[in-house]
Amino acid sequence: MAARKSIRTGKNSVAAELAPPLVAHVETPPQPVGPEAVAEIFARLSALNPEPRAELVYRDPYTLLVAVVLSAQATDRSVNLATAPLFAVADTPEKMLALGEERVRDFIRTIGLFNTKAKNVIALSEILVECHGGTVPRSREALEILPGVGTKTASVVLNVAFGVETIAVDTHIFRVSNRIPLVVAPTTDKVQAGLEAIVPAPYRLNAHHWLILFGRYTCKARRPECPRCPVNDLCRYPSKTV
Repeated sequence: MAARKSIRTGKNSVAAELAPPLVAHVETPPQPVGPEAVAEIFARLSALNPEPRAELVYRDPYTLLVAVVLSAQATDRSVNLATAPLFAVADTPEKMLALGEERVRDFIRTIGLFNTKAKNVIALSEILVECHGGTVPRSREALEILPGVGTKTASVVLNVAFGVETIAVDTHIFRVSNRIPLVVAPTTDKVQAGLEAIVPAPYRLNAHHWLILFGRYTCKARRPECPRCPVNDLCRYPSKTV
C-alpha cells in the first residue's frame, strides 16, 4: 500500500488524515416500568381526578369534532375563545355550510392556520351532510377520511363523544409515555398502540385525559415539576428536577 503523503503548511508538516467523526451523547432511555407500576400510576392519577374532562368546550359530537380540528397547533384556550361565538350561530353541519368559509374564517382568525382550518371545517361539514345525514360517524375509518381529521382527532372524538376505549396521543402524552417511561417508541401511533396494550381495563376509558392533563400541568416539557409529581417514586426519568 502506498505510503500516506504529508501536507506541508509553511514549515510544519501534518498527516493527511480524516478528522474523527463527531459523536453526540444520547441518553439511553430506561426500560419501561412494569405492569404493577403501570396499574399504580393510573390508580394514583384516577384518585386525584376521578372524573377527568376535556378542556375543549363542546356541545355534542359535531362541535367536539370541529373544536378538535381547530385545536391542531393551537391551545385549547384559544380554540374555546373562538368557538364560543362560532357555535352560537353554527353548531350543526348544515348551519356551518350556510355560514360559509369566509365567515368561518372570520370567527377563527385568532387561531393558527385559520385559512386551512376554515376550508377543512366547511369540507368535513359537507361530507357529513351528504354522506352521513348530518351526524358524526362512529367508525374510525369514516372519521379519518374527513378533511383535517387524522388518527389523533379521530381517537379524541371516539373516546370523548362515543366512549370508545382509545388513547389519542398528542405531544404531551407522547412526552410522558417516553419519559416515565410507559412505552418507549419513536412515533405517536406506536405509543398509542403500546399504551392501549398495557393500560389496565378499568383505566382505559379515561387514560387519555389523565395523561394529557398530567403532561400539561405537571410533567411539563421544559421543566417537569418532579417534586410535586404523584408518581415520582415510580418514574424512571433520569433527569428529574429537584
